[in-house]
Amino acid sequence: MNILKKNMEYIYSKYNKYNLIHPDPLEFLYNYKDNRDIEIVGLIASALAYGRVAQILKSIDKILSPMGASPYSYIVKNNLQQFEKDFENFKHRFTTEEDIINLLHGIKDAINKYDSIQSCFISCYTKNDKTYAPALEIFTNILNKYFANKTSYLLPSPKNGSACKRLMLYLRWMIRDDHVDTGCWKNLPANKLIIPLDTHMYFISKSLNFTTRKSANMKTAIEITDEFKKIDKNDPVKYDFSLTRFGIRDDFEYHHLFTELTQKF
Repeated sequence: MNILKKNMEYIYSKYNKYNLIHPDPLEFLYNYKDNRDIEIVGLIASALAYGRVAQILKSIDKILSPMGASPYSYIVKNNLQQFEKDFENFKHRFTTEEDIINLLHGIKDAINKYDSIQSCFISCYTKNDKTYAPALEIFTNILNKYFANKTSYLLPSPKNGSACKRLMLYLRWMIRDDHVDTGCWKNLPANKLIIPLDTHMYFISKSLNFTTRKSANMKTAIEITDEFKKIDKNDPVKYDFSLTRFGIRDDFEYHHLFTELTQKF
């Protein structure tokens, strides 16, 4: 085991902890037990995971509150008119009430057709695909049904070159299974996940010489993921949560991370 892998494993063991989730949209998923609820909450939480984290958490809570104990039951039982009533005047940066209503409407249709979001995603997935990017192109097209041109900022498609950080985060939450990620989607391999490339992971990856690319797009995300595969070919996004704590939490500083990444045991 080389030094970098040893240090990555050390960071993972030290920081990949449930008690370090806050502040992170992932924390909302742990308020539910049923996988049908968890996958819906995860989709909503990841879709809104842009901007200031404090505002992200407030906005997610504002959407989930009217749904009560079971977002799945809420979406299945209610109609468009109820969505319009419950989310009137909703605003999260440039996400409007219309965006949320369109998203929920798309989720409702997908559930009616496939029974669950997982089944919908699996219908888009081909085992021969090297990553989940091709599946996400079909998946977003289905869920964006009520948006103009079946495209939205909330669920962007990889076909346009976007790194799709929030969707890759969602897949990480759903597919990986450890003290942090829920693993509520079974029988989908973790080795096809792509790193959720935000500004924090981009900075860390450039510092580790995992990329020299100038833009944090899909090509860069795949390049960085390939470097992580050299450390763990079966679980390339394993270290994402523990590494990005240093960009999210105020009590963690980058110089501590890089000290730990370069130390010798």
